Amino acid sequence: MAAEGGGKEMNEIKTQFTTREGVYKLLTHSEYSRPNRVPFNSQGSNPVKVSFVNVNDQSGNGDRICFNVGRELYFYIYKGVRKVPAATPRPGAADLSKPIDKRIYKGTQPTCHDFNHLTATAESVSLLVGFSAGQVQLIDPIKKETSKLFNEERLIDKSRVTCVKWVPGSESLFLVSHASGNMYLYNVEHTCGTTAPHYQLLKQGENYSVHTCKSKSTRNPLLKWTVGEGALNEFAFSPDGKFLACVSQDGFLRVFNFDAVELHGTMKSYFGGLLCVCWSPDGKYIVAGGEDDLVTVWSFLDCRVIARGHGHKSWVSVVAFDHYTTSVEESDPMEFSGSDEDFQDQMIHFGRDRANSTQSRLSKRNSTDSRPVSVTYRFGSVGQDTQLCLWDLTEDILFPHLPLSRTRTHTNVMNATSPPAGATIITNTSSNTTNGNNSGANTPGINSLSTTLPRSNSLPHSAGSGVGIGSGIMDSAIATGVSKFATLSLHDRKERHHEKDHKRNHSMGHISSKSSDKLNLLTKTKTDPAKTLGTLLCPRMEDVPLLEPLICKKIAHERLTVLIFLEDCLVTACQEGFICTWARPGKVVSSF
Repeated sequence: MAAEGGGKEMNEIKTQFTTREGVYKLLTHSEYSRPNRVPFNSQGSNPVKVSFVNVNDQSGNGDRICFNVGRELYFYIYKGVRKVPAATPRPGAADLSKPIDKRIYKGTQPTCHDFNHLTATAESVSLLVGFSAGQVQLIDPIKKETSKLFNEERLIDKSRVTCVKWVPGSESLFLVSHASGNMYLYNVEHTCGTTAPHYQLLKQGENYSVHTCKSKSTRNPLLKWTVGEGALNEFAFSPDGKFLACVSQDGFLRVFNFDAVELHGTMKSYFGGLLCVCWSPDGKYIVAGGEDDLVTVWSFLDCRVIARGHGHKSWVSVVAFDHYTTSVEESDPMEFSGSDEDFQDQMIHFGRDRANSTQSRLSKRNSTDSRPVSVTYRFGSVGQDTQLCLWDLTEDILFPHLPLSRTRTHTNVMNATSPPAGATIITNTSSNTTNGNNSGANTPGINSLSTTLPRSNSLPHSAGSGVGIGSGIMDSAIATGVSKFATLSLHDRKERHHEKDHKRNHSMGHISSKSSDKLNLLTKTKTDPAKTLGTLLCPRMEDVPLLEPLICKKIAHERLTVLIFLEDCLVTACQEGFICTWARPGKVVSSF
């Protein structure tokens, strides 16, 4: 899939790359795959996905990895950058002949999976697995048990599961999206019933609706969301679990207040469907990628596109923030004046293990009118062009109107025409009684201390918890076990979505002002693409800064499907079924 005529160097698979932090190196002996290490024939199969969990065992190596390849699902001890004793068959190599658990499915394929990090122990883990036929399985790969199968008879939804995640802070609630465009909230303690569910409207707004399940006894699903047109390709919870970002085949990013079932804001892709989405560690920014070959950065507070990144030559399949490289140099809120003397810099390193402290420190910064003088958000993307791109989002993009006395930018800004200072913020007023533009307090991940507390499975009658929802409806929802959580359900949609060939010819060079005609053919969305282009929903290319990647390297032979940032490495995977570990600078143990 590399560009033609690029010569040998263009098609060469990279085993290391250099950034300002140093050299990232591929650990060839820390590669995971099927035990025979033979490339998987990926024609017609679902994307390879990877999930991690730490079981906190006494050995000091509690990391576990799960990945799917075709009809198979594997669960291994993950060694990462650690060196393995030389007595193993391949010194330093992961022993693929001894998975903790291996499952081969017939008639369906795993499509996605997610561990419950709250309940994981050395003796037991809860793993949700979504399937191509629509079912969701709850398994324990340590005990080698299968606990439950949801949507077993496919009475709830018959389409492929596109994304499954545990609700943050919950031991029993999980959210599942489907290629039908519907999304469902389940409780592991409840059954799915023996008949097709009947629904009652709970909430609806512009291109979305949410229904509760009508039944005499509580059953799954607790909620059904219908969002936009076509498949709902992926969703992601904000760092504090209060907001939900969804990307769909209709090209729209939709961000919801998960608890209040309110639409917070939307964004339209430049071209085609959106395939992936992620949140910045502080919840202030969302990055989405898809069929326009771009990565698009969207501000949660301002509800607008603030930058696009162009580096991929085909569809972008995964975007992810690097919590460990993202940094903020803070100022004292009381002394902010824009000059060097008034700033006391402090580096904050984000990480999964330090999420709560990070949020509390960012809360102080965002609860004032001050802005950091120097900020760098690092995120990455991988695509069907087999390339890995790393990006830096810096303060010259985030705060274009502030005089910068000390700019540390590693981002090339092209056509950086900043948005008008008085630009109107678009929100969906048809359903938005509250939106995040009134106060920084609505930013996910930077709220007061209460947001870091574990979330209860029952809804307390607190002020604001049912904003925009009739008390009678919410009380009814609570009584049926919906609790504090509301999910996205999709608008009644046409069964018109077709699987598209992964290889495509469209690139940024082919996108022109006439692309609205193609958009009409591809998305069939109710929103006329010609009317969104040039608005805050979808600014023109020249109206927002265009980022160039720090690095853009071909790292695989087949399309890339995974990008995960860990503390001492980053992990990628391709459709051939190879999961690769790239050691961060200074983290390589020693040559094997």
